[in-house]
Order: sequence, then structure tokens, then C-alpha cells
Amino acid sequence: MWLVFAILSAVFAALTSILAKIGIEGVNSNLATAIRTIVVVGMAWIMVFITNTQSGIFSISKKSWVFLILSGLATGASWLCYYKALQIGDASKVVPIDKLSVVITLILAFVFLHEDFSLKSLIGCALIGAGTLIMVL
Repeated sequence: MWLVFAILSAVFAALTSILAKIGIEGVNSNLATAIRTIVVVGMAWIMVFITNTQSGIFSISKKSWVFLILSGLATGASWLCYYKALQIGDASKVVPIDKLSVVITLILAFVFLHEDFSLKSLIGCALIGAGTLIMVL
């Protein structure tokens, strides 16, 4: 089931880029990010209530709160930079560079989470990096 959600995530991320590029025309990138964020927050809370998981908020550990907040700050910074890049650059160049996050995530997962980094992962990272360079040059 994770594969289905991962594929849907990729499809929605692709739609996000195209819809954002069209919608950001003539709009300040920070304002556009704020509007997008309001929509995302609303959707997330609707899902919490639909799945009846709102009571779980009281059982979140302090460590989880800290890392969820830090993750939120990283997401906000990413979105602000992404929308600014989309506003001033071509989506066909901004998006591949943004997707270098895959390579960076694999490296960080190896360093900080001690996840396996196989030859297959190394080759994949190299190909993603090379593909990104080819696409943006």
C-alpha cells in the first residue's frame, strides 16, 4: 500500500508544481506560499477529524513535538524558496533541482538515521544527480 501512496504523492507533487507556476503569476511568492499553507493546514485538520485521531495530540512526546516543529520550519523554508524559484525560473528547471532532495535525504538518512546505503543507493543517487544536471543545463 505504501507504493500506491508514494505514486500518488509524486502525481500530486507534479500537479503542485504546474498549478503553482500558473497560479503564482503576478502574485508575491511569499503571499502565494501563505495561501497554499492555509489550504494544506485546513486539509490536514479535516483528515485528522475524519479519521478521529485528534485525541492523539495529548500523547505526543516532547521529543516528537520538537522534531515535528523543526520539520514544519524546514517545510516552510523549503516552500518559500520553492515558490520564489518557481516565480523567477522555469518549472522545468526548478523542479528537477528541487528533486535533488531525494539525494540529500538518502545521504542524511545514512548519516543521521544510520540507514543502509547500498551500491544500488549510490548508483541511484549518482543517476539522479546526473539526470538533474542534464535537465537544467
